[in-house]
Amino acid sequence: TLANGLKVIVARSSDLPLVSASLTVRAGAWADPQGLAGAMGMTAGMLTEGTRTRGAQAIAREAEALGATLTSGGGQESAAVTLNVMPGKLEAAMAIMADVARNPAFASEELERQRSQALDGLSVAYQSPGQLASLAAAPVVFGGTPFGQVASGTPASLAKIATADLARLHGRYFRPDNAILVLTGDIAPEAGFALAEKAFGDWAAPAGPPPARAEVSPKAAPRAVAIDLPGTGQAAVSVAKAAIARGDPDYYAGAVANSVLGGGYSARLNQEIRIKRGLSYGASSRLAGMRTTGLFRAVAQTKNESAPQVLDLILAELQRMASAPAGPDELKARKSVLIGGFGRELATTDGLAGILGGLALYDLPLTEVADYTGKVEGVTAAQVQAFSAKELAPDRVSVIVAGDAKAFEAGLKQRRSDLEVIPAKDLDLDAASLRK
Repeated sequence: TLANGLKVIVARSSDLPLVSASLTVRAGAWADPQGLAGAMGMTAGMLTEGTRTRGAQAIAREAEALGATLTSGGGQESAAVTLNVMPGKLEAAMAIMADVARNPAFASEELERQRSQALDGLSVAYQSPGQLASLAAAPVVFGGTPFGQVASGTPASLAKIATADLARLHGRYFRPDNAILVLTGDIAPEAGFALAEKAFGDWAAPAGPPPARAEVSPKAAPRAVAIDLPGTGQAAVSVAKAAIARGDPDYYAGAVANSVLGGGYSARLNQEIRIKRGLSYGASSRLAGMRTTGLFRAVAQTKNESAPQVLDLILAELQRMASAPAGPDELKARKSVLIGGFGRELATTDGLAGILGGLALYDLPLTEVADYTGKVEGVTAAQVQAFSAKELAPDRVSVIVAGDAKAFEAGLKQRRSDLEVIPAKDLDLDAASLRK
């Protein structure tokens, strides 16, 4: 840890001539001011769009001349600047990286360009059942908490963001004692620490401690929401609920359970919905553990009229996970998928930097990198079943279906009497009711 509080992690991981550097700030979309969803994401995204001494074109030109790629962006819990470059060019490239992280200009013309691009993307997303169901998950599952706003913003919130809002967020959260710098690849620890000191050692921390991070404890009751997109060809069926944190003792049992349920082509959801019945091109699930909570989602796209049947199949598989243990062959295969995917991620400098940065972000020991395989292999069928009964109970999930509601509304109401049908034209993801 540097004198200014910046945590530095260096992992020599390859003899290939490449180094990845990632600066992660411990603040993400949870820090968005109320009514300004997407502000932190916009702040992070604009870091590479100009500093006090370099314009956006100069940043791109200088990085390209070094053979480097420099990007920035934000998520629910963090914002990051990432760099990939050959070792001999690392010092010069890190000087640019430090400049964009510390001294963004937030020029008004760049904000307007970024805003226009984001609004164009949302206009497409609002016509896509899958994307719309995904966007609705945050307010449905995490409503009333700092995770309840849409991380990428909404048409109304993006229109209100001003350069002063971005500068305020940057000044509050982008500080060395609220950040983690990870360097991986063809670099020795001593060299990495020296470069970190040179590029970031004079980054002064403001007075006082860093802002407290969000402690999210979701309490929203399960909901059933149908978003009506008349004329769309398919429906997106999604079940979602709050889940465990990444540091929860049951995390590895949950990871294996999710792999059995929906973690690939041979997992149960895809077997039942696509392979056996041909109701979708793919069905899957994801368990994302975050610092103090998590999100579970199971999703499939299908014909509008098949949406109630697909919902039945998803819920039936959740119930089956809890009612009977997975067989030894199935368990072995699904564990192999997890271990193989982790190994492939570790094999790249970017992947390793992401894993190490994530562990540090969630206050977990870096030894998890070495322990991952053993912890996955150690999960038993009884633990998978117990986790499923406790965390994936079908009576505690929210249901979100986006599509042409006239084809599935009656069927869904038979299954969920609490169904709310919201025309897409009346949808407001900034509102607790989801209605304008």
